[in-house]
Amino acid sequence: MRERIEQALKEIRPSLQADGGDVELVDVVDGVVRVRLTGACGGCPMSQMTLKQGIERYIKKAIPQISSVQAV
Repeated sequence: MRERIEQALKEIRPSLQADGGDVELVDVVDGVVRVRLTGACGGCPMSQMTLKQGIERYIKKAIPQISSVQAV
């Protein structure tokens, strides 16, 4: 499961990096993915929208077993 999540993040990462940010996988527990937004994404006021409408939506589409994605 972790490898599949890493692969999904790898596909999302170029979009985040284009805006000066990045994402790293911290943990996966009971279908909840915990990520850390770094760079410009870490302090961006739109980071929650990026997390939920971008990262979470993409990961849940790629891996239906995932229930949510949370920033830590």
